[in-house]
Amino acid sequence: MYSSPITLEALLVLDAIDSRGSFAGAAEQLNKVPSALSYIVQKLEEQLSVTLFVRQGRRSVLTPAGRHLLEEGRKILGAVSKLAEQTQTISHGWEPKIRIAVDSIFDLSVLYPPLKQFLYQHPNIEIDLSEEVMNGGWEALIEDKVDLLIGGPSPVPNQQGIRAEKIGELDHTLVVAKGHELTRFDQPIKRQDIQHYRTVIVHDSAKQAVPWSANIIEQSQHFYVTSVEQKIQAIIADIGVGFLPRARVAEHLASGALEEIDVEGKKSPVDIFMAWKLVNKGKALQALREEFMRSLVH
Repeated sequence: MYSSPITLEALLVLDAIDSRGSFAGAAEQLNKVPSALSYIVQKLEEQLSVTLFVRQGRRSVLTPAGRHLLEEGRKILGAVSKLAEQTQTISHGWEPKIRIAVDSIFDLSVLYPPLKQFLYQHPNIEIDLSEEVMNGGWEALIEDKVDLLIGGPSPVPNQQGIRAEKIGELDHTLVVAKGHELTRFDQPIKRQDIQHYRTVIVHDSAKQAVPWSANIIEQSQHFYVTSVEQKIQAIIADIGVGFLPRARVAEHLASGALEEIDVEGKKSPVDIFMAWKLVNKGKALQALREEFMRSLVH
C-alpha cells in the first residue's frame, strides 16, 4: 500500500498559494480559511523536513524545493484530472483511446483534417497511429492490435466479424528517376524489360500470416525498404525502379523528379478499404469512422 505525506489536497493548496501569491488569496480561491491552509503546508513541511515557502514582503514565495514539488505535483494534478474525464467518458460509452493502423500505401496527410475535426469535438480521446504494410494491417486488426485499419488493400481477408468499407482505389504506375535508362525505351515497355533493373520493394509488415507481395518484378535485383515513403525516396535517388500509386507520386511527377513508364498488360486499380471489427461498438470509433467517411469518400 502506497503512503505519502503528499496528498492531492496539499498539491492543490500549493498551486493556489503560488497562483494567488498569498495564503489569504489562496484561501479565498479554495473557499477555506487561511489557518486551514497554513496547517496543511506546515504539516507537509514537517513530514518532508523541508521549507516550502518564504515571505517576501506580503507575498509567499516558493523555495527551490517547493518549486520542484509544485512543478512535479502539477503533472499529477493534470493526470488525475485527465483520469476523471476519461472515466466519465467511458461511463457514457466513449472509449478513451482509438488505435489506428494506416497502410503505408495510403497518403497519411489526408487523414489529418478529419482527425483534427474529430479531436476538436472529442478532446478527451487519444489517437494512436501506426504504419503497416499490405497484410500487416489486416493482421493487426484481426489480432486486436488496432481498432481501425485505413487503406487496407484488397482482397479483404475471409475473416468473420470484420466490416470493410471501400474508401477508394489506387492506380499503380511504374516510376523511375529523372533520366533513367528506361525512359529511352519505346513505350509501352514489356514487363521483362524491367527485369534487368533493380526494383525497390516495401516489406510486408505481417508477423504471423504469410506476407503478401504486390508488383514484384521477378528475376530483378531487389532493394527492400519498410515504407512507401522510403520507396519513393529510393527511386528518386535512382537506387531502383518500382510501381507506386500515381496519386502518391503526382507531385514528384509534376516536378520532374520522377518519370512515368508505360508498361504492357497494365493491372487494374486496386481497391482500398477502411475496416474494423463488428464487435467494437465504441461510440468514439463510430464517430471517427463517420468523420473519415465524410472526408475520404466522395
